[in-house]
Amino acid sequence: FLLSLMEIQSHMEETGQLLMLPPTPGNFEDREELIKYVRDFGASQGYVVTIKKSRRDRRVILGCDRGGVYRNRRKIEECKRKRKASSRLINCPFEATGKKDDDVWVLTVKNGEHNHEALRDMSEHPYSRRFTEEEVRQIKVMTEAGVKPRQVLKALKQTNPELQSTPRHLYNLKAKIRQGNVSEKSFKSWRPNRSAIINLSAEASTRDSCPPKVPNLIGGKFVESQASEMIDVVNPATQEVVSQVPLTTYEEFKAAVGTAKQAFPLWRNTPVTTRQRIMFKLQELIRRDIDKLAMNIAIEQGKTLNGAKGDVLRGLEVVEHACGMATLQMGEFVPNASSGIDTYCIREPLGVCAGICLFNFPAMISLWMFPIAITCGNTFILKPSETNPGASIILATLAVEAGLPDGVLNIVHGTNDIVNHICDDDDIKAISLVGSNTAGMHIYARAAASGKRVQSNMGAKNHVVIMPDASADATLDALVAASFGAAGQRCMTISTAVFVGGSSPWENELVERAKVLKVNAGTEAGADLGPVISKEAKNRICRLVQSGIESGARLVLDGRHIMVHLSLLLHLYICHTHVLLDYILQGSCINIMYFSPVSI
Repeated sequence: FLLSLMEIQSHMEETGQLLMLPPTPGNFEDREELIKYVRDFGASQGYVVTIKKSRRDRRVILGCDRGGVYRNRRKIEECKRKRKASSRLINCPFEATGKKDDDVWVLTVKNGEHNHEALRDMSEHPYSRRFTEEEVRQIKVMTEAGVKPRQVLKALKQTNPELQSTPRHLYNLKAKIRQGNVSEKSFKSWRPNRSAIINLSAEASTRDSCPPKVPNLIGGKFVESQASEMIDVVNPATQEVVSQVPLTTYEEFKAAVGTAKQAFPLWRNTPVTTRQRIMFKLQELIRRDIDKLAMNIAIEQGKTLNGAKGDVLRGLEVVEHACGMATLQMGEFVPNASSGIDTYCIREPLGVCAGICLFNFPAMISLWMFPIAITCGNTFILKPSETNPGASIILATLAVEAGLPDGVLNIVHGTNDIVNHICDDDDIKAISLVGSNTAGMHIYARAAASGKRVQSNMGAKNHVVIMPDASADATLDALVAASFGAAGQRCMTISTAVFVGGSSPWENELVERAKVLKVNAGTEAGADLGPVISKEAKNRICRLVQSGIESGARLVLDGRHIMVHLSLLLHLYICHTHVLLDYILQGSCINIMYFSPVSI
């Protein structure tokens, strides 16, 4: 008979030995889930599960990577067989099989016996030296901040004392990070629960690891904020805390402004051709690391990887534009405009400028702002969105690598207080922002009252009018792309569609095209839409859709109650709404509702 998990743990604690029981047969949704279950169970029992044979579409055979009896397949005496001293032998009789039956993977255990002793310590497990997904993220942040490898390992071991990885493993990972070869597969690769054999107590298995803190950039150095308050940066697809962003103190903010002010005289006198060369180098580095930027945006903001790459490419166009600053900064001269009078105008840098970013395009909005400003000869204070600061940190790292002098670009994090400090500081001469109407009006009024120049990009409302003779395919393609791109979280989203002559001829085809859109986490291959930025945003959208129904709207496609199941049994709730065409994206469905002409 099968022992319960509690009985297994009780026996292990009493005898100090592992039973090496076989996994429980059962059904699984997919192949990876089955393999992960068997490997986790094997690690908890003291044996190592590995794939012996695999046909990815129909069958997988799992064996145990331990044992003392050599499997002599070639009929050669063991003493004559040559092999490396460190190689592993797959010669244990244990064998489990996963077979696909219709849409379900069925696990059966062919032989649950072992011919060897259990692992004495988790350090013996061949996969125990792999870094976890969270550790990889921390290493990327610390590597980009210039932290040395041994210091990185020391910091990781403070949060995970059982870490088995060595400097050699870290050097290999850093090389992959620099080359942009850290794929999603390496992020998701299986590794054992390192405390499963060493300590079976609930306290050890539920120990939380501290998420990395996002640094400020002040004077060319990434420094950890001394702020007492932090905001969690949450992956909107999984609700996992990716990192923590500080509410920067006033003293740290003033240090950043002071550094920018001090760097301004030398930077403004730097030849424009020198500033241009830094932009040429920056655009080269952005292209090199575009996959890294896209992955960060997909994790922190929720966009699909293709959408995230588009985010970076739109911003890259501005960097390329800044490469022509020598021409863009030219002035004008009119000789003898009046009797004995010549007129001329010159374009000069203002001094310290600031940028306040919105969450929806983490890379593009940052690149709208600081490349143009600094290439003109200004110094810059950037405040990224507190919901997804990672892309701005990566871009700042690339700018420093491109040769940008210390103090020319600075980054501070925070919310309302930092925004108000930016508006009120006398050393900041100009502000650029992208945000909502409420935020934009507040910042414009407060900054203008301090005598600052303000560029305020706020809000948006876009309409599309469909004429009766419009091309059906082109119109439907445009509607779907314009409505659902970036999950509707962008200024150019079509929020109102007016069908001249009525919407009936268009409804069925529009619904069918909406149904085939695949909604999933942005990091998943094939996803057409990712989640909206937060649970609060999703709940607000649901309230608006319900309000539309109560006001008489006709709902022709309802997807509000469909959930997207991720590989870790997490649920992704995704939705977006429009005014005349109201959509909620959940699972593989989209809600579409029409308002009658009277209600308009």
